[in-house]
Amino acid sequence: MHSTIAGETTNISERFILSKESMTWEEGLSYCRVHYTDMASVRNLAESQKIGNMLPKGSWAWIGLFRDWSWSDQSNSFFRYWRSGTPNNRYGNCVSVFSKSGEWTDYTCETKHRFCCYSAPVKKTQQVVRVKLTPKDQNMDLTDPAVQEAILQQIKKELREKGMSDDIKLRWKEQPDGKIFHKEEKEKK
Repeated sequence: MHSTIAGETTNISERFILSKESMTWEEGLSYCRVHYTDMASVRNLAESQKIGNMLPKGSWAWIGLFRDWSWSDQSNSFFRYWRSGTPNNRYGNCVSVFSKSGEWTDYTCETKHRFCCYSAPVKKTQQVVRVKLTPKDQNMDLTDPAVQEAILQQIKKELREKGMSDDIKLRWKEQPDGKIFHKEEKEKK
C-alpha cells in the first residue's frame, strides 16, 4: 500500500501588540523582547497607520526606531513617516507614532509612552511525501478513518523523536479518485 501525506507548520501571521502600560523606550524594548519578538519595525504606510489606529486619540507609542535611525531588530526597512518638523533632535533620539495619523516624532527616550511590539511570523511550509505501508495484519482496513488517524499519529511520534517541531500537522492527501491508499501492483517479469 502507498499513499501521500502532507505536512505543514502552523502559520502565525505577523501582528502588532500595543502595551497597556507606559514605559521608557528601553523598558518597552526589554518587555517586547521577553514577551514577543521585538519592538515594532514599520515597513510601510499601512503598518504605521495600523499602529496609529490602535492608539487612543491624542496619544503616542514607542516603535523600534532609535539613535542613528536604525531599527532595534536590525530590520533594513528604509520607510520613514516623520511628522512635519521632525526629527529635530531637540527632544531625543527614540521614535514614537502618533494616534490616527501614524506619523512619527523623535522623543526623549526616558519619556514614558505606551509601546508597540510585534510577533514574528513563522514561515508556512508544506511538503508532500509518498509513503509505502506494509501492514503486519493483511486484513487491516486502511479505509477506516480511525486506522488512518492512528497511522498519522505513529508517524508524527516518530518525527518528534527525530527532532521535528511539535507544531507540524500531518494529513492524508486524497488521490483524484477519492482514495487515500492504492494497492501496489506487482511488477511483471
